[in-house]
Amino acid sequence: MASVPDKILTWQMVQPATFNKETKETTPGKIEKKELPVPDLKPGEVLVEVAGCGVCHTDLGYFFDGVPTVSKPPLTLGHEISGTVVAGDESWVGKEVIIPAVMPDRTCIMCKTGRGNRCLGQKMPGNSLGVYGGFSSHIPVPSIDLCEVRNREDIPLAHLAVVADAATTPYQAAKRADLQPGDNVVVIGITGGVGQYMGQVAKALGAKTVVGIARNQEKLERALKFGADFCINSTDKDARAVTGEWRDYCKKNGLPTFGWKIFEVTGSKPGQEIALSLVSFISKLVVVGFGLAKTEYALGRIMAFDADILGTWGCLPEYYPVVLDMVLSGRINIEEFVQTRPMSTIVETFEEAHKTSPMKRIVLTPDF
Repeated sequence: MASVPDKILTWQMVQPATFNKETKETTPGKIEKKELPVPDLKPGEVLVEVAGCGVCHTDLGYFFDGVPTVSKPPLTLGHEISGTVVAGDESWVGKEVIIPAVMPDRTCIMCKTGRGNRCLGQKMPGNSLGVYGGFSSHIPVPSIDLCEVRNREDIPLAHLAVVADAATTPYQAAKRADLQPGDNVVVIGITGGVGQYMGQVAKALGAKTVVGIARNQEKLERALKFGADFCINSTDKDARAVTGEWRDYCKKNGLPTFGWKIFEVTGSKPGQEIALSLVSFISKLVVVGFGLAKTEYALGRIMAFDADILGTWGCLPEYYPVVLDMVLSGRINIEEFVQTRPMSTIVETFEEAHKTSPMKRIVLTPDF
């Protein structure tokens, strides 16, 4: 079993992204290798040795686009974490775990009414957990929300880091949409880090038809092997053209154009415009992807369609074991969608992922 360290080694964002009002340009943040003292653990807390931490679009938003964090820099980013408990609550020591990206306080009215995933007092590694995040050797966290990993067999523990956000966020979105067996689903951004699992989760939960929309043809072809029944390449197409292709597909396959569950995962203006264009009678649009774009829409259409537009955030820790079981049983494939790199490549990896979305989710593994 791993030993308790004398210090925590981290890759910290010591300076956030800055925006120059005169040049209208944003300067990326700055990351440096740092040491932190191992904190005194409080009752109910544990110290987790990090096996892997996924590079999420949210991390890139903090670092490149100036999206604010709750805990101000210096701050260790990273919220998609798997690892092994090495200290603290004795009942957890030695166990392999996944750390939820969102850990509710369990005391507020949101938590008590089933909406703890958006608890305002939540702790999120790499954002609102003080200086601590997943791009480090170790991280202290509450033990109450940990998801124990059992019987993972030949799946590397580091790979399971993606369960902490990329795979569980779609599950929460599906619950938010009240996804039922036999439903028809559209995933806009099905090739992205979260979107690739949104399609798989929808299919695993019994969706009759899953239509994927994105711009990368190679990734769209891969999506057809993992959840999607039909894909539309939206490159150089406006929302009207994409909606036309979707309607043609529905007509050719005897599918209705109403009642679809639509998941917008890109957070981009074009993606939002496509999603809104697809909304029809008794549809449900769930906004999964975060973005700062403003999109114009006639809200009266929602009334006329008797449709819903919903937001979703993170995932309740209670759902993590369900999603982990879907992964370990093969209903959700992660091995075809994950790659690992040494954590020391964090700067280059951030720059690469910000420039072009990688084919596979990048998980950084400690190599201090």
